[in-house]
Amino acid sequence: MDIALAVAWVRAIATSMDKHADHLTQLDAAIGDADHGHNMRRGFGRVLPALDSYPHSRATVGGVLVKTGTVLVTTMGGAAGPLYGSAFRAAGKGLNAPVAGPQALLMALSAALAAIQQLGGAGPGDKSMVDAFTAGLDAFDDATWRGATLAAAAAKAAAAATAGARSTIPLQARKGRASYLGARSIGHQDPGATSTALIFDALAGVLAE
Repeated sequence: MDIALAVAWVRAIATSMDKHADHLTQLDAAIGDADHGHNMRRGFGRVLPALDSYPHSRATVGGVLVKTGTVLVTTMGGAAGPLYGSAFRAAGKGLNAPVAGPQALLMALSAALAAIQQLGGAGPGDKSMVDAFTAGLDAFDDATWRGATLAAAAAKAAAAATAGARSTIPLQARKGRASYLGARSIGHQDPGATSTALIFDALAGVLAE
């Protein structure tokens, strides 16, 4: 992944969040504050002009991601802003180069997940974005260590993250606002896990082009 692809990934995420905003909000209406889709669309929408004015001549892959995370933290509402903002910032801090290969991106994604878990306190099975992120990261890890190309590893990760999001449907939420519903949270797909799957899908999409 080079700087242009990093920017393309963020742009693809923004497009996806705009496209799926209503669906994400519908999911959040069932077990949350009914604002996840709106927040995701607003946050990534505000990243775009920040990247337009970003000094690409001095940029690194990590710098693009850190900039993205900084904007998300300061502009995206709800719990998603700090979580995704911290994730992108953590991922970017280890990519201080104009090009990042599969191993470097694997470490960056691992740092992103660690940041989410440290801030939110959720683990696998708690019905949160962690379920999709862990599934995607594990698939990316396996594919990378088997020698897959970055595009192939990202495709495997996207499929696994989507499955991870679906796996939250039968779970009872143990973290976040949804946990207040107790057993009533069962039967609903977690909106944060769904937006995480969309982020992995956006990565696979730009790498496949």
